[in-house]
Amino acid sequence: MKKLLFALFGIGIVAGAAVGYYLWNKPHKNMSSTKAAYSIDAQSLFETYDADEAEANQKYLGKVIAVSGVVSQIVEGEKKTIVLATDNGVFGVKCELDPFSTVKFPEYKAGQQVTLKGECTGFLGDVVLVRCVPGD
Repeated sequence: MKKLLFALFGIGIVAGAAVGYYLWNKPHKNMSSTKAAYSIDAQSLFETYDADEAEANQKYLGKVIAVSGVVSQIVEGEKKTIVLATDNGVFGVKCELDPFSTVKFPEYKAGQQVTLKGECTGFLGDVVLVRCVPGD
């Protein structure tokens, strides 16, 4: 009986390691060629999340969306982030640029009108989009 439990435990470890390896090495989605599920301006997206986060998550969370707006801030760091302005004054739409993209990004400047496409990951004061590339 102990040998059977030991064998099942070993099989479970090997299977778990195989799944983990697969997920770790899974190819990334090409955001440049991915079609946006929604196109919306930064103000409307922010207002939707601010009014009802749960409902907005049902619609946008995990989906690729194209967001248009005016650049209010550019944050240089481990990953470059473009913040699109809203009427809130403090919070906006954060668009984290895609580190896996082979697309040449333009030089963004504050006050510039842009459209960025990325995957919505929710609302943390700001609406957050990751893996963003220039929109269509």
